[in-house]
Amino acid sequence: QVQLVESGGGLVQAGGSLRLSCAASGFTFGNYAMGWFRQAPGKEREFVVAMSRRGTTYGAGADSVKGRFTGSRDNAKNTVYLQMNSLKPEDTAVYYCAADRTTSLYGTSSMESEYDYWGQGTQVTVSS
Repeated sequence: QVQLVESGGGLVQAGGSLRLSCAASGFTFGNYAMGWFRQAPGKEREFVVAMSRRGTTYGAGADSVKGRFTGSRDNAKNTVYLQMNSLKPEDTAVYYCAADRTTSLYGTSSMESEYDYWGQGTQVTVSS
C-alpha cells in the first residue's frame, strides 16, 4: 500500500538546524511531484516547498521559509528531504510530506488539493 513516512523531527533550539526525510513506497515515485507542508498549533496547514518530478523546487518555497529551508529529492531512494536552517520558534509545527501525481516533469503545486497522498507528519519544536 501507499506509504509516506516522515522522520527527523524533534526538539531544537532557535538558530539550529534539522533535516527531515520522507520515505515513499507503494507507488511510482518518479511520477509524482512532492511537497512539504506544515501545521502549527491552532493554525491551518500551510505550504512550505515543493519539488518537481525532476527535482526542481517551486520558487524558493513559502515566504516564511525563504533562504532558510531547502527541499530536495532522491529518486533512486524514493525519498524527499527538507533541510531546515536558522530555525525559529514560529517554525514549530507538524511537518507533512505529500505526493502529487502529475504528468509534468517540472511542475509543482502549493495547493493541498492537488496532492494525492499524505504522510502522518513529524513534529518539529523550536525552543527560544
